[in-house]
Parts: sequence; structure tokens; C-alpha cells
Amino acid sequence: MKWLISLCIPFLLAASPKQALVAGGAGFLGSHLCERLLEDGYEVICLDNLYTGREENIAHLTSHPCFTFLKHDISEPLPAGFHPTEIFNLACPASPVHYQKDPVQTLKTSVLGALNLLELAKASNAKIFQASTSEVYGDPLEHPQKETYWGHVNPIGIRACYDEGKRCAETLFFDFHRESGTRIKVGRIFNTYGPRMRPDDGRVVSNFILQALQDEPLTVYGDGSQTRSFCYVSDLIEGILRLMASPDSFTGPVNLGNPAEFTMLELAEIIIALTGSSSPLRHLPLPQDDPKMRLPDISLAKEALQWEPKVAVDEGLRATINYFRRLESVKTVH
Repeated sequence: MKWLISLCIPFLLAASPKQALVAGGAGFLGSHLCERLLEDGYEVICLDNLYTGREENIAHLTSHPCFTFLKHDISEPLPAGFHPTEIFNLACPASPVHYQKDPVQTLKTSVLGALNLLELAKASNAKIFQASTSEVYGDPLEHPQKETYWGHVNPIGIRACYDEGKRCAETLFFDFHRESGTRIKVGRIFNTYGPRMRPDDGRVVSNFILQALQDEPLTVYGDGSQTRSFCYVSDLIEGILRLMASPDSFTGPVNLGNPAEFTMLELAEIIIALTGSSSPLRHLPLPQDDPKMRLPDISLAKEALQWEPKVAVDEGLRATINYFRRLESVKTVH
């Protein structure tokens, strides 16, 4: 694949009223967003440094006449010549395995990347979306978490590069909005899953599925009583687009996630049943600063966006399991 593929000439000549720049567009969420934007008639430019994003995620899009891919790190100055009408910032490694591998770069991506994209939004008068995260709530003392909760974050812990980076990015977004009138949208994304998750993602859904498919022990940290909620990727993308389509006066932050709560033991049992696996469970100590509870209050999303998840966990997990089964079969063939 060439690093820059541009067949949709109007994008560069500023012709269409629907031009989107997606930072992190080759990642799990970003690739689904690019796909949906193209379906909705947008011209899309995808920026990604391929640190956790993958060319395979967007390979099916590169022949589309209105899709452009540029390998670029948003913590560095952006190339000149872009004048999008909408900007989506999804660029940052989101799993502890990846963001803790290079914590300084994670912070640069969250903070400098947000700053660079906000400057572009300001110069282009573009509307800009920030993919924030439930991690801004840290290990919460409020349950479920509302957008008014300020969080309980360890600023010097091993997760802080991601948690505090995203909190700082939110600060930048709202300062640009107050100072320059930049049209911002901030969505706090809770655990999301689906096809195109990385096999080495390190998060619980992909770990459990791969271990179950290989009949290996499912790794449960602590006693497995800690809770998470899981939103299927198509639901999450719908939430992002509804947020971007909302009136300029509605900035967020708004929680985007599934309010159905599961313990890790319950999730393990569901995945073992859906895969037909004989995997036992293996308990390991809890990682440092791992949240014990994580559940979104989505009242605001329901009221302001008329949005809530539609895909049942069983249905979404079946699609995700089938995706990983295909990956495993390809790996076996090769």
C-alpha cells in the first residue's frame, strides 16, 4: 500500500460539503468509522502512524475513490493542505499493553496530537470530535459514572500516561471552545469490542476469546468480581456520529457505552459457552490501578442524542468470535 492514496480529487480541492479527517483511522474503532463515513457519502482522509493501527483494517477501503490514507503521527506537525469540515480524533493506543509500552509517546499523542488537530479545526472552521475515555474516571468512587463526576485517578501510576493524557486533551478541547469558539464534541468511550480488535490487544474480550478458541486457561485477574460494560462497535460508531450531528451548543462530554454490567467471571462463562471451549480459569493478581467497577450512566446520551446500544452482548460476541476464528484459521493455513 502506498502511504498516500488519493483518488477522490474533490477532497483536496475543497469541493464536497462532507469532508472528514479521521486520526487513528487504521485502528479498531477508526477503521469502522472510516467505513461508515464512506457509506454516508463523506470524503475521508485517514491519518495513522500504524503503531497500533493496521493496514489490514483499511485494505478494503483503499480502492474507494473517496478514501485517502496518509501515514502520519499526529504528535508531529500536520501536513499542509487539509481543510476538512469534520475532524475525528481517535489516535491513541487504548489498551494498557500498548500505551504502557511507550508512556511518554502516549502522552504526546494525547496532548500534542489534540493540540495539532484543534489548531487545524480552528484554521478550517471544522467541527472536531475527541475520543475521550471512561479512563478519565479512574478507579471510580461513583457508580455508575455520570459526566459530572470528576474522577479518581492516580496521576503518577502506570496508567496515568493514558488517563491523564485524555483528561488533558479534554481540557484543551474546552479551552479552544471557550477561547476561539471552536466547535467541539467530546465523547467518553467505555469498553468497546468487535471485529478488527488486535489479537495482542491485551484487553479482556480479545484475551478471553483467543484463549477459549485455543482451549487455554482464561486469565482472570483478581477474584473476577470487578465489573465492566461492553458496547459493540457498530453501536459506538452510531453514537459518535449522532454526537457530531448534534447542535453546536451541545459539546459533551457525553458517555458512550453499554449500561449492561458484567463481572469478569460472568464474561468468561459467556465466552466459554459461545465458543464451546473446555478452557478452565486461571486467576492472577490485579494489575496496578485496575478499576474495580466501570459502568456508564448514559442518561445524557439518551436525552440529547436519542442514542443507546442496540446490539445484545451475545450477538456482538458471536460476531467477534467468528472474526477471531477466521484469523486463527488463516494463521493455521500459513
